[in-house]
Amino acid sequence: MSVDEAVDLPQVAVPAADNRGWAKRRLADVVGVLTDPLFRTWVRWWAVAVWGVAFAHTCYYEGIPFDREGLLLWLVAGAAVTFGKRALWTVAVDWLPFAAVLVAYDYARGAADSLGMPTWWTPQITVDKALFGGVEPTVWLQEHFRYATARWWDAAVCLIYISFFFLPYVTAAVLWVRSRRDFRRWAARFVTLSFLGFGLFALFPAAPPWAAAQCTPAQVAGHPSAPACLFGRPAFVPNGGLLGPVRHVRAGAHPWLERLSARGWSMLHLREAGMLLHKGQGTVDVVAAVPSLHAGGTMLFALFMWRRVRVWWRAVLVAYVLAMAVALVYAAEHYAADILAGWLLAALVMWGFARLESRRSRAAPPDTLSTDPAASMLESLCPPIATTPSSI
Repeated sequence: MSVDEAVDLPQVAVPAADNRGWAKRRLADVVGVLTDPLFRTWVRWWAVAVWGVAFAHTCYYEGIPFDREGLLLWLVAGAAVTFGKRALWTVAVDWLPFAAVLVAYDYARGAADSLGMPTWWTPQITVDKALFGGVEPTVWLQEHFRYATARWWDAAVCLIYISFFFLPYVTAAVLWVRSRRDFRRWAARFVTLSFLGFGLFALFPAAPPWAAAQCTPAQVAGHPSAPACLFGRPAFVPNGGLLGPVRHVRAGAHPWLERLSARGWSMLHLREAGMLLHKGQGTVDVVAAVPSLHAGGTMLFALFMWRRVRVWWRAVLVAYVLAMAVALVYAAEHYAADILAGWLLAALVMWGFARLESRRSRAAPPDTLSTDPAASMLESLCPPIATTPSSI
């Protein structure tokens, strides 16, 4: 064979099937890496770390996101980066309705004080004095614990008060990562509590203690909805307004009742946050006091988590509920009567949903694949409580 003939020999082509097989093997390798539990865990922790750094950077330079929309956006982003725990599409399915309903609630509550309903000023004071032997607890607490400058308990009161602006949404985020069913149950209860509170705010506006200290009986005769004294200063109100004078005054402290929920920010070196809180308090419905959603929300949280945490953490739940109550009364945000109303509303919401879920469980069709009919019947009569392993 000549050299020219050798050059003209046909070359053997690689079958297309081999190329397709190689591509499939490479694709399978990539999919294997992406679905490997160790790789997904590594990526998830890096994503969470990036989210944490970005959130810390935002808080440092722009402040803590106290507004509901901003906080929800951060929490949804944090929930989304935990992919591998939940499919990404579940973020939209679960969180968008929850956020939309809460935003609608914000707009509805903003209009609650525009209905012109008569505002109640004195019944709460009467109930408080009946419960505490003729003593108004807000006045008593400020007489004994308010000094000319903020003390450590003022900082604690501030943190306890502000915790409610994070508690429902952080709880929702943690529950969503651990159990979508628990997330939905918590979201339904919290939204129901909020809208029931809104209904009561709209129908029965009630002034908080700090507002009562700014008005005299003559100024609120006839239950006006927005008297001028509501936007005044207690320093110019004779005899301490509706609550009476602060008789036992610490050296240097003001001889009138004050709103103290933002006082502790100075000790925490967060004056800007305190100013933001004070500004926000002036733009919301100022006569939305009965029931106290701060008290109701913390009680709802304690009742919801009661059987989902270990026994020794239940003492922490009780302490938190009581600490919130004391903080609200001391800071002149709510009367004790408002707090009791909030607790009662939370208990009713929990009871109502427990009955509803129990009825749905009994109405569910039996599992025909069950190998033990007696066990299926027992489960339908006494449905197990959905719990998730607690890490706290």
